[in-house]
Amino acid sequence: MPVIRPYRPGDRAAVAEICVLTGDSGGDSRERFPDPDLLPSVFALPYVDREPELAFVLDDGGTAVGYVLGTADTAAFVKWFREEWLPRFGERYPLPERPATPLEWLVGVLHNPERMLVPEVADHPAHLHIDLLPGYQGAGHGRALMTTFLRALGGMGVPRVHLQMDPANTRARAFYDRMGFHEIAVAGFPSGAFLGRATITA
Repeated sequence: MPVIRPYRPGDRAAVAEICVLTGDSGGDSRERFPDPDLLPSVFALPYVDREPELAFVLDDGGTAVGYVLGTADTAAFVKWFREEWLPRFGERYPLPERPATPLEWLVGVLHNPERMLVPEVADHPAHLHIDLLPGYQGAGHGRALMTTFLRALGGMGVPRVHLQMDPANTRARAFYDRMGFHEIAVAGFPSGAFLGRATITA
């Protein structure tokens, strides 16, 4: 049976691959984003590099097949992303003046970490990303990963956490509803784009 354990540096490549294989509303993102390095550099690798204590993987025979990761303090993470993470990618991914493709749109996301500073979720200071390879979904592993993450945050004294999602991803929304997340209305975004809940403190 797969087991949940803390992230290790040797999981880095597997985490990046999982991000790519689930990065298009839960499906394979390689057609939409044909650069396999960019998506993980936005949504996965900065988290495991900065806060590995908040990264957990589902391990099946020594290989990570799912993960949950995030930050305890979104504002501090944004500052670090801008000052320390983003400069590594400026030459390879210059900011396009007018994004014309999904990949160029994603480059714009990379260059705009301040997008994560959303006033309506400021009282939910942590945020997260969770992904499982398709063959491991629907078997309780997502719930176990999420519970592990929520307990880790609670143990650090973080009261609440939020996430952003595509409201069209109804399967993911059903999972978050089962996990006790609720909608947070954010100006300029459709209903269901932001969800939040309390961490687990006991």
